[in-house]
Amino acid sequence: MGAFTRYATAGALVLASLPVAASARAASATAAPAVTGAARADVTVPEAWGTLIAAGRAGKRGIAFGDCPESEMLPESLRCGTFSVPVDYAHPFGPRIELAVSRRAATGDAAERQGALVYDPGGPGAASITFPLVGEWSAWRKTARAYDLVGYAPRGVAPSPALSCRRPEEAAGTPTDAPQQPSYAYKRERIVLARAYTDGCVRAAGPALRHYSSLDGARDLDVLRAALGEPRLTFMGTDQGAYVGALYATLFPSHVRRMVFDSPLDPDARRVGYRAGLARSRALESRFGDFLSWVARHDDVYGLGTTADAVRGHYDRLRAEVSRNPAGGTVGTAQLQAAFLNAAFYDDYWAMRASALAAYAQGDPEPLVTQASPRPYTAKGDENADAVRTAVECNDGVWPADWRVWDRDHTRAARQAPFAAWAGAWANLPCASWPRPRQDPLDVRTGRGALPPVLVLAAERDGVTPYAGAVELRRRLYGAVLVTERDAGSHGIGGADNACVNTHLETYLLTGRVPARDAECAPHREPNALALNRAVPRGTGPQHILRGDPAPAGS
Repeated sequence: MGAFTRYATAGALVLASLPVAASARAASATAAPAVTGAARADVTVPEAWGTLIAAGRAGKRGIAFGDCPESEMLPESLRCGTFSVPVDYAHPFGPRIELAVSRRAATGDAAERQGALVYDPGGPGAASITFPLVGEWSAWRKTARAYDLVGYAPRGVAPSPALSCRRPEEAAGTPTDAPQQPSYAYKRERIVLARAYTDGCVRAAGPALRHYSSLDGARDLDVLRAALGEPRLTFMGTDQGAYVGALYATLFPSHVRRMVFDSPLDPDARRVGYRAGLARSRALESRFGDFLSWVARHDDVYGLGTTADAVRGHYDRLRAEVSRNPAGGTVGTAQLQAAFLNAAFYDDYWAMRASALAAYAQGDPEPLVTQASPRPYTAKGDENADAVRTAVECNDGVWPADWRVWDRDHTRAARQAPFAAWAGAWANLPCASWPRPRQDPLDVRTGRGALPPVLVLAAERDGVTPYAGAVELRRRLYGAVLVTERDAGSHGIGGADNACVNTHLETYLLTGRVPARDAECAPHREPNALALNRAVPRGTGPQHILRGDPAPAGS
C-alpha cells in the first residue's frame, strides 16, 4: 500500500472557521450520534471537529470489501478493504492514509445479527487482520453467529502503510549481548543506539511522527465505526488496544454499544509511559518466577532441579555461556532474553522453553537455536512492530530526558527484577530523545450514565500489564465490572483457555449483561509438562490469532 503519506501543512484548513464548523455538524448528523458527556471538553478543539468530519466522510464512503491480497494468504471467508483517516485530525482535509481492514460475515441468520465486533490486539504494533479467523474456534462460535468479526491494521502497522525506523537487516541475523548488569561503556553504547533509532523514526515519518499515538488510534476507531455503518461501537481490545478503547470511551461515550477491556494498561495519566515500564519489569520478574517454579515441579520431565532457584541457576549458566559463545552462532543473550520473555508473557510457551533449557544443559543446543535464532524472513515485520511500539509509547506517555534518571531507577529495579529491568530500559530508551511537542496523557474517566455496562478482564499475575491497571480502569469507568482470573498470568484471557472467563465474555457480547458485581474465575489448567524438542508451528491456536502474531520472538 506504499509508504506512509507524509504530513504537510500546505493547504491545511483552520477548523475554527464557521463554515468548517457547520460542515462538521452536518457530517456528524448523518454519520454518528452526538458527542456527549465526557467528550464535551474535546469538541472545542480542532481534533474533535476533524474526527466528526472524517467519520462523516467515512460513513458516506463505507468500505468496499473484496478479495484479500494474495500476500496475506487469508481464506476466502475473510474479505478485505480499507478506510481513510487523516494523518492529523486537526487538518482533516489534509493528507490521509488508508488503513487495512478485514471482515468475516456473521454466520447466523438475520434475527441473530448484532452488527460488527471490532478487535484491537494492542502491542502497540500488532494488527488484527487475522482476528476474524477465531470464528472457527468453539469459544467464539456463538459470537461469530451474531457478529461480523472485524480486524484492522492500526496506523503504521502493515498491511496498512508501514512505519520503519531502521533497515530491518540491522536487527536480524547477528547475535547480540544484553547483560543483566551493564557496564558504563555498554550503557553509553545503548544511549547512542537509542538516539540513532529516534533519528531514524524522525527521518521516516517527519512531522507525522507525533500522530502515531493511542489518542489518534481512538479517533481512527471512530472513523472505522462510521465506515462500517455502525451507529455505536462494539469493541474488544487487549493490552494497549484496551487503552485505545478506554480513550475512546472517554472521548466518545455516546458512541459506545459494548466494550471489553482485556488485560488493560493502567490508564492513570501519572503512570502512562515511564512508570508503566518500571512496573512491568517487576511484574515480568514475578511471572518468570512462576515459570521457573513450574519447571521445578516437573523435575521428572526436565531434570533441572526441584526448586525455582535451581532452575534459575541453569538459566543463568546458559546466559553466561551464550554471552561468551553464541549458541549456533546466532543466539546471544539478547536473543535468549527475547525467547524467554515469551514464557513470562504466555504459559503456552513453558514446555518449549523448558525443553530447550533442559536439552542445552545436557549438551544439545539445537532446540534453543531453533526457538531463539533471529529469522530473516520476519525481520521486516519485526522492525515494523518495534517502530510502531516505540512511536506510540513515546508519544503516549511521560518520559524523562535525563539519562541519570533512567540509570538510577533501572539500577534499583534490576536489584529486584534482574530478568527484565534493563531489557525494558533499552526497549524504551528512544523515548528519552523523542522529539517534541509531546502530549499529556488524557485523563481516562467517565461519569454516571455516560456509558452502557462495560467488561474488564484480567489475570491476577499478568506480567505484561500488571493487575493493578485493570483495577484502576474499572474504578475510572463508571459501571464497569471486572472479571479476574485468579492465580494465573497469561496475557490476554478473553476467548482463550478459561471456560469461566469465556462464559462471562460471551454472555456480555451476546446480551449486554455483566455480572452484578466483580467476579472471579479459578485459573485455567497449567500446561502439560512435555519434552518438546522442536518449535511448535507459529499461529496454530486462537490466542496466537488474537495476539496479532505471526512473529513473537523465538516461537
